[in-house]
Amino acid sequence: MSLKETEIQAKAALQKSLRESEDLVHFEPRVYGDWRDEFHENGCVVIKNVISPEKAKYYCNKQIEWLYKFDLGFDQKDERTWTAEHLPVNFKGGMYYAYAAPHEKMAWEARMEPAVIEIFEKLWETKELISSFDGLNISLPRRKDLTWTPWPHCDQNQARKGMQAVQGLLNFAPNGPKDGGLVLMKGSAKLFDEYFSQDRESYLHEDAPPPELKYQDLFLFHKDDLKWFEERGCELVKINMDPGDFVLWDSRTIHYAELPQGDQIRHVQYICMTPRRFATEEALELKKQCFENWLGTTHWPHCNIRPSAEKPMRNGKVCPKYRTEPFEKPEITDRLLQLAGVDAYA
Repeated sequence: MSLKETEIQAKAALQKSLRESEDLVHFEPRVYGDWRDEFHENGCVVIKNVISPEKAKYYCNKQIEWLYKFDLGFDQKDERTWTAEHLPVNFKGGMYYAYAAPHEKMAWEARMEPAVIEIFEKLWETKELISSFDGLNISLPRRKDLTWTPWPHCDQNQARKGMQAVQGLLNFAPNGPKDGGLVLMKGSAKLFDEYFSQDRESYLHEDAPPPELKYQDLFLFHKDDLKWFEERGCELVKINMDPGDFVLWDSRTIHYAELPQGDQIRHVQYICMTPRRFATEEALELKKQCFENWLGTTHWPHCNIRPSAEKPMRNGKVCPKYRTEPFEKPEITDRLLQLAGVDAYA
């Protein structure tokens, strides 16, 4: 059943997580003998060669093709066109959540890469997963029309206990020290409960969402807040990656994205999965409505299903290139519908 965007948004505003104060899963201390040891120690890990360099190049090309389809004058070979007027409306210089981008065929292909699914299956120790409807990132280097400041944040509400969500991104292009990308504060997830044992106010950063949007799982840190974590042994680290690598981080981990300053365009697909059993029937119903209307969500697959129904604005008006369905729709398979939360597992 199709709903108007406003109806979906109203339903999302009424949705409440029934498990804010619960530990949804318990990981007993143990040695795994693989990447999970590093993940549980640091709250993050880079997993190498999840897809081939050739497949990573395929995704780079698809993302560039996607930019051209908007017919805004973007030219990959002409840096003069690497400006907002020639690009779809985006966030922080390259994050795309509107225009049905989370449901483009290339986005679902990336989510359904067998090795990607296997990572989340291994982490959560279940094959019954659901995925968020996350966006993608195409960050062009040396943009002269942008001002940018760090925005360290975590994506878990302080009322939630334990590891309740894990974020990831599949990297498609070479991503070295000058190529922008993900900055993580290793070890910060372990200190989450201690830090929030006191009342804390989210920093009013220039990119903070308007209060009426109620991003209940976003907390922004001031740079002075980071000293608290540094004094306890945490370290901010820029994550460098090769094409085909995957980085995974606990949503309690402080992180942000830097803009590229070198010569390489950054190409990324954000991917998050959690066990289906974490979701309420209300959340699954809302995911179904989002999927049927090609709407994105937050990073959370199983709750806080806040549809990205806001229309992209350009010069104070709705972008004339606004669209409500993908250019290339994904192939609808039983597995895709299970990951979307639309169909139950057998």
